[in-house]
Amino acid sequence: MERKEIGAFGEKVAGEWLKKNGYAIIERNFRCRAGEIDIIACRGGTLVFTEVKTRTGDAFGTPAEAVDRRKQLHMRRAASWYLQMHRIRSTPVRFDVVEVLIDHLKGVTEC
Repeated sequence: MERKEIGAFGEKVAGEWLKKNGYAIIERNFRCRAGEIDIIACRGGTLVFTEVKTRTGDAFGTPAEAVDRRKQLHMRRAASWYLQMHRIRSTPVRFDVVEVLIDHLKGVTEC
């Protein structure tokens, strides 16, 4: 599986998980000049801007550790852009990270 496919798979899994846990998906892959937001969802009156990080192992740390200050700044700017575009002013907002870890354990038992 290539990197882009892994990311798309992770976003699909994250969206399904969010739905099962009471989130309404508003938009996927919102892009603007300021950046990108993987999933915009709503739950309990709160608008949730979600970054999905998918990894195939933990050699480089957890998926959430990849959401550094630079990425957080891009998310905040993109969220601000989204809020302005949709004239949203008084709705509470939150920023989340959904981690998807794909781990394949080979040879754990013998046949």
